[in-house]
Amino acid sequence: MNNNKNILSASLAALFLVSAQSHACLTNEIESNNIESSANKGICSGTLIEGSMSRADIDWFEFNVSSAGEININLDHNSRDDFDWSLYQTSGSAVVQAQTSQVPETGSYQALGSGTYLLKVTRYSGSGWYDLTINYPEGNTEPPSNNTCEYGSRPSKSSTLKTYLLGDQADSCSELNTENGAVLLMGGGSDVDNAFINRVGPHVGQGADVVVLRTSGTDAYNDYLLGLLDANSVETLIVDSRNKANEPYVDWAIRSAEFVWVSGGDQSEYLNQWQGTSLQSALQYVFDKGGVIGGTSAGMALMANSIYDPDGIQGAVSNEVVTDFCHNTLQFNNRFVSVPMLDNSLTDTHFKERDRMGRSLVSLAHHATTSFAIAASEATSIFITTDGKGIVDGSAEVYILKESEQTIRKALNCGQAVEYSGISRIKLLAGDTYNFSNHSHIGSNITIGIDGRISNFYTPINPY
Repeated sequence: MNNNKNILSASLAALFLVSAQSHACLTNEIESNNIESSANKGICSGTLIEGSMSRADIDWFEFNVSSAGEININLDHNSRDDFDWSLYQTSGSAVVQAQTSQVPETGSYQALGSGTYLLKVTRYSGSGWYDLTINYPEGNTEPPSNNTCEYGSRPSKSSTLKTYLLGDQADSCSELNTENGAVLLMGGGSDVDNAFINRVGPHVGQGADVVVLRTSGTDAYNDYLLGLLDANSVETLIVDSRNKANEPYVDWAIRSAEFVWVSGGDQSEYLNQWQGTSLQSALQYVFDKGGVIGGTSAGMALMANSIYDPDGIQGAVSNEVVTDFCHNTLQFNNRFVSVPMLDNSLTDTHFKERDRMGRSLVSLAHHATTSFAIAASEATSIFITTDGKGIVDGSAEVYILKESEQTIRKALNCGQAVEYSGISRIKLLAGDTYNFSNHSHIGSNITIGIDGRISNFYTPINPY
């Protein structure tokens, strides 16, 4: 490891020590963690982490040992694959490695005292799933108990980090149910007052702390949300770089909040600046402790299991992508947050207004048959709790798209028009409900399809 990496690792170690008491336990590897500076944090001793390894992948993990003792590492994977691991301190070469063909790859190291360690998972051959368990001496890394303040005082911030705080600077210590996180998905356009008043408000209670995340823009949400939610505070953070996303101030502000809202903007910019940072871990923590996370437009996109990620290229348009299954405007990224009721989900926004039905159907066809799409039109939202129950608010529609027994994947080949039929389209209006655990619903259901060989490619002609 070179000196620059050592300095960066030491900085990460310092950041971890500041917030170690408030990390939720990581249970799923989060990409992109291909370099030390984007190592996944929040590793709890003895907690299994599910990950996946692809051809060019490297996965880094960071954890803090509280005292002298033995570190034991177990990396399980498919017997046909050969994955390895190496353990590092914040400087120097690997202190121990497991680079055999055995399954699982196991090993141990005797830590002489407290300190930060980095684990690198690599592949010799194969690709696919792995299960990683690290046992080590640790302090308390559980989420804070209900109705307690364990976040400490508000840290100082860099001169370049732009923030707007309205309300009380001190943490409200609101009580949350640690088993009941929720997510609010909004389709862009006008915000849905009732979603904040009738869904978020009762979930987080009066006097909650709210954080708004953006990479550019103003504090326009502050007055709006403070009044609607009767909040203790609303703070807008303009986090437009990875350095800022790793600041202790950003980490503290998010973790101590009960509701975190991601504004509209550009989801690719959010991923480029936030993925693999402390901001990402902190957002996950809010959901895990029982808070509400969510967003509108690009913020909604960020909540999906598979994220539509144009990343600098022209956005995908329905009448173009139906003509070529592998159209170059269709790109996807791994999930940013782990929301169990949104496993296998895709999302889309500004849906009916911009005729994105074709785009969503082709996107769905790129994923497993168990996948489904949540597509929200403007000024409309769906609030989903951990039991899978969702309810719609707003003036337009939310659509759920998923395959059925009648689905035919007739033509899904690169360079060819898409022929994809028998898709279940559930249309939900204000007050309608959808259960993502068993896919029961109150809403209207029709069967739709696309045939990209013809100009009127929808069946029926109006699939909305």
